[in-house]
Amino acid sequence: MTPLVSIIMGSTSDLPVMEKAMKTLDDMKIPFSVNALSAHRTPDAVERFAREAADKGIRVIIAAAGMSAALPGVIAAQTTLPVIGVPIKGMLDGMDALLSIVQMPPGIPVATVGVNAAMNAALLAVEILALSDNNIASRLAEQKASLRTKIEKANAELATIKYSMKTN
Repeated sequence: MTPLVSIIMGSTSDLPVMEKAMKTLDDMKIPFSVNALSAHRTPDAVERFAREAADKGIRVIIAAAGMSAALPGVIAAQTTLPVIGVPIKGMLDGMDALLSIVQMPPGIPVATVGVNAAMNAALLAVEILALSDNNIASRLAEQKASLRTKIEKANAELATIKYSMKTN
C-alpha cells in the first residue's frame, strides 16, 4: 500500500494528539505513513523527506509541532505538496505554535488547523484527496452525512428533556 498522506511529528510526545488524525485517516480508508522528524534535531532528514515525498506517492503532508513549531514551514519550503500544520499545545496554551505555523512568509503556504486539531487536519487532507478521487469523495460525503445525523439525533433527544420553564 502506498501512503497518500504522511503524518510527521516533531517528536513522539505529539502522538496522543496525532492519533486522532491516524484514526480519522484509517476510518476513511486513506493509506498513510507516520514518522517523527525534528526541524531542529534532524534537519537533514526533514529536508530529504520533504524533497522525496511526492516521488513516493504522498499527496498531502500533515506536520505537527509545538513551541517554535518550525516543522510544517521547513517541510513546505522543500516541497510543492500541500502541507497542513497542526499546532500542538505546549507552552502558552499552544498559541506560540499556532502563530509560528500560521505566519509563514509569502510563497511558503501552510494550511493551519486549530491547536491540537489533528482530526480536522486529517479531514482537510481527505478533502484535498477527494478533489481527484470519486471513491474518497463518496466516503467523505458519507462521513459528513453521519455528522448531520448525529446532531439531528442529539437535538431530538434534547426535545424529550422536561423542565417547567423549557419552551421547546
